[in-house]
Amino acid sequence: MKRLYIAILAVLATAAPLYAQRKVTLDLQSAIRLANDSSLTAFRYQNLYASNYWQWRTFKANRLPSLSLNVMPAQYNRYITQRYNSEEDIDVFRSQQIYMASAGLTLNQNVDFLGGSFYLESDLEYMRNFGNYTSNQFSSIPVRMGYRQSLIGFNQFKWEKKIEPIKYEKAKREFIYNMESVSEQVVSYFFALALAQSEYRLAVENMSSSDTLYTIGERRYKIAAISQADLLTLKLDKVNAENTLENALISVKRARFALASYLGMDTETEIDVILPGKPQAMNIPLDMALEHARSNNPTLLGHRQTVLEAQRDMSRAKAEARFNASVNASVGFNQVANKIKDAYNNLLRQDLVSVSVSIPLVDWGVRRGKVNIAKNTLTVAEIAARQEELSVDQDVTMTVNDFATQQRMVASAVEALDLADMAYSQTRQRFIIGKADINSLTLAHNRQQEASKNYISSLQNYWLSYYKIRKLTMFDFEQNIPIAIAFDREIGVEE
Repeated sequence: MKRLYIAILAVLATAAPLYAQRKVTLDLQSAIRLANDSSLTAFRYQNLYASNYWQWRTFKANRLPSLSLNVMPAQYNRYITQRYNSEEDIDVFRSQQIYMASAGLTLNQNVDFLGGSFYLESDLEYMRNFGNYTSNQFSSIPVRMGYRQSLIGFNQFKWEKKIEPIKYEKAKREFIYNMESVSEQVVSYFFALALAQSEYRLAVENMSSSDTLYTIGERRYKIAAISQADLLTLKLDKVNAENTLENALISVKRARFALASYLGMDTETEIDVILPGKPQAMNIPLDMALEHARSNNPTLLGHRQTVLEAQRDMSRAKAEARFNASVNASVGFNQVANKIKDAYNNLLRQDLVSVSVSIPLVDWGVRRGKVNIAKNTLTVAEIAARQEELSVDQDVTMTVNDFATQQRMVASAVEALDLADMAYSQTRQRFIIGKADINSLTLAHNRQQEASKNYISSLQNYWLSYYKIRKLTMFDFEQNIPIAIAFDREIGVEE
C-alpha cells in the first residue's frame, strides 16, 4: 500500500509544474491521466479504496496468530466478609484488606474450518493480605494450552473466509469503476471545451471573413454589381459575427473553468485542448464483453456478496434455532507459593474440560420466525442479483452496439467535414469573383459550421462509449488485459 501513495505523490510532483503555468495544452489522454491523479473526485475514490484495503488487511491479520499482554498492576480491596469462628462455633464479620497484581501472555490462533480457537497462556498473580494476619502469595501458570469451540453452532470464521475476499475484490473493482467514471466525465468536459474552442475559432474566422466580404460588397455595390438588399445582408452577417464571437468567448471561458476545476487546476489557467485524431477501428465482440462484465462488474460482485451474507444469516438463524453445545479443554501446570521463585518449582498438573449445552424449549416461534425471515431475505437477494445481471447484460449489449455505430459515425463525420470545408472555400472564392450569390455563401458557411460540430460530437460520443465499455467490463480491449491486473501491477498492492 505504501507504493500506492508513493506512486500518487510521484505523479503529483510531476504535475506540480503544470499548475504553476498560466497556459497549458492538453490532449485527451493527458487530461484523463491528470484527472485520475489529481482531481478531488479521484482523491475521494482513492481514500475510499484505501479504507477498504485496510479492512482487507485487517481480515488477513485476524487469520494469523495473535499475542496479547494482559496486566493488572494494582488492585486494592477493603471490605467486610463473613467468616466462621471454629473456637466459638459461630459466623462472624471481619474486616479484610487485599492487594493484588497480575500479568499474563496469551497466544491465540483461530481455526477457520473448525470455527474454534487454539490458545496458549502464561500467567502470574500476586496477592497480599493485610490485617491481623499478613501473608504474601504467588500463583503461577507457566504454560497452559487449550482449545475452545462451538460444536453445533454458527461458524463465523468460515463465512468470513468466503465473504471477505469477495468484499475486497468488489472494493477494488468499485475503485476502478469509479476511476473509469472519472475518465467519462473528463471526456465530457474535454469535448465541451473542444467544441467551444472550435466554435470560437470559427467565429473569429467568420468575423474576419464577414468583414472582408462586407468590404468587397461595398465596392461591388458602388458599381451596381449587387443590390442594396445583398449589401444589408452582408452588414447583418458582420454584426451577427461580432455577437457570435462574443458569445463564443464566453462559452470558452465557462468550458475552461469547468475543466480546470475538475482537474484540480487553477481556474484562471488557460487550457487549450488538442482534438484526438480519427480513432483506429476496434472490434469488441459482444460475447467477450458480456463475459468480462459478468466476471468483473462491481455491482454484480456486490450482489454476490449480498447473497453470501444472506446465506450466512440463514445459517446463523438455523444454528440458533437448534440446541447448541460448546467445549473448552486445556492442559497446563500451576503452583502456589509464598515466594515467586517457589511458584515455578514442583509444578502441579492443571486440567480443564468443560462442555456446555443450550436447548431452546419455549420461545413462541421466535426462532422459527428468524429462520423464515432469513430464507425470504436470501430469496430476495438471489432475485435482485439475477435482475442486476440482466440489467448489466442489456447495458453492455447496447453500449457495444452503440460503440460500433459511433465508429461509423466518426468516419462519416470526417468525410462530411472535409466536403463542407471544400464547399465553403470554393463558394467563398466564387462569391469574391462575383460568380456566387450571398445565399449560396451563407448556406455553405452554415454547413461548414454544422459539419465541424458534428465531427466533434461524434468524437465525444465515440470516447464516451469506449470508456463506458471499459467501466462496465473492467477490461482494457486495447491492451487485451483486465484492468484489475494492470491496476495491481501499477500500484504494486500486495494482497
